[in-house]
Amino acid sequence: MSASTKLSNSVKALCYLAEAYPNARNSNQISNRVGVNASKLRKLLSLLSQSGIVASNKGVSGGFYLTKKTKEINLQQIYCAIEDRKVFHLDVNSKNGEYKGETEFYNTYFLKLFADIQIDIEKKMEKVSLKSLMDDIENQNIK
Repeated sequence: MSASTKLSNSVKALCYLAEAYPNARNSNQISNRVGVNASKLRKLLSLLSQSGIVASNKGVSGGFYLTKKTKEINLQQIYCAIEDRKVFHLDVNSKNGEYKGETEFYNTYFLKLFADIQIDIEKKMEKVSLKSLMDDIENQNIK
């Protein structure tokens, strides 16, 4: 599953949990609402749980629920919970050969450029709370 798909599915699941709050929802309920395989969804929810964004109850009436207010959860937190790599990932390999110095220059240049872009992306994602996202969806009548 790509990073953007994982983020999108996680956000949809969290929005559903926010709507259901304070009631917990099990992975099958969330899966049906989000349209994602329940086992894939459980993996995402487990990662979100490890980061303290959601928690779960066991048992017949158990399920997942939010541990924070929607205004306290932002896209950057969600992304960091489900991914182990940067949003803007660049894989540059140094090659030996005739153009080694030139390749190293370009690699250094692009690594710096993409590091700056990464910082911009992270700052933007920190500004988008789950609440603001849900408000935008509601205002646009998207469901």
